[in-house]
Amino acid sequence: MKIIQELSDMMDEEVIDARKYAKCAKKFKESDPELSRTFAQLANEELSHMEKLHVQAERLIRQYREEHGDPPAVMLAIYDYLHDKHIEKVAEVRMLLS
Repeated sequence: MKIIQELSDMMDEEVIDARKYAKCAKKFKESDPELSRTFAQLANEELSHMEKLHVQAERLIRQYREEHGDPPAVMLAIYDYLHDKHIEKVAEVRMLLS
């Protein structure tokens, strides 16, 4: 299921961009609140994109299970590892935004 890997890579890109925007939001919070709000909005949009991709990855895994049974253990282990990384990165971005 190469598409799961591709979706995971795309999720990484979205979180990386969200972090970049969140850091800018924090940087400009005092000196330019309007710019800060714009960066915060962009960060949240990137997180929304990541969440949409995540929903699709979960859907594809469920679909695979329905059609073929459990995916190979190696594939699930890699997905779980990447999923945990995404959760950590998203938490970091949300902390920057708060």
